[in-house]
Amino acid sequence: MIDFTNAVEEFNNYKGSEKKKTLIYSNKKYLVKFPDPIREKNKNISYINNAFSEYVGSNIFKIVGVKVQNTILGKYFYKGKEKIVCACEDFTDEEHVLYEFENLALSTNPDKKIETELNDIMEVINENKMINNKETKEKFWEMFIVDSLIGNTDRYNDNWGFLLNKKTGQITFSPIYDCGSCLNPMLEDKELKSMNEIELKNLAINCYSCIKENGKKINYMSYIKQMKSEDCNNAVKRIFKNINIAKINSFIDEVENISNEKKEFYKRIIKYRYDILQNVYKAM
Repeated sequence: MIDFTNAVEEFNNYKGSEKKKTLIYSNKKYLVKFPDPIREKNKNISYINNAFSEYVGSNIFKIVGVKVQNTILGKYFYKGKEKIVCACEDFTDEEHVLYEFENLALSTNPDKKIETELNDIMEVINENKMINNKETKEKFWEMFIVDSLIGNTDRYNDNWGFLLNKKTGQITFSPIYDCGSCLNPMLEDKELKSMNEIELKNLAINCYSCIKENGKKINYMSYIKQMKSEDCNNAVKRIFKNINIAKINSFIDEVENISNEKKEFYKRIIKYRYDILQNVYKAM
């Protein structure tokens, strides 16, 4: 596991709630995310597992073939204590600038505040003249399907977006980033070990996106099973055939510093969701 303790530090310019540092490692810039302290009572873990979630979730996007931010799981010694961190490679540079979707939404309709209502998001994508509308819709729904597989509850309008090439003016869907809220980072190993199949299944299917429909958060699995969105259905067709569950399991087994309880939980909950996606795929 890479030790980032002595990496060159720069002023941090990244947003977000987690403790983070901007570090240079092997001549590349990384946003290094630290584990968040637990803020809930009656929890025995001192820190949530967001570093593991970030790393595993990002790599599942990569395994499925979706362009994603490169991540490295490492360690950082802070005040004599070892912290497990996730280093997220900065995919911007002097030529490429990231614009989050919420900025695009503000520029598309200055008179309307766009939050996470699905119809509003689709309206922005369809109306904006600067982006490739068809490609953006496809990428959005592909992101939605993989987020459903890993149970990402935090895909707000400020953690997906577009890359602008300042030289050419070309705008493309950015690599996926910010997956730290997937795979239930608040659960401790003791809870995972005692979880029975019914509890695990309920956790797998009762997972909600922060994207809303008619003011209510979308239940990933229910929405996909209803097959009411042609764009979502087409994304399932494109994405499912690329989900190699054996490769995902093998990757999880090889991740350092993750307990066996957590590895088994990751594999089991992903398999439940995979089976649902498979049934929808076969029904098309």
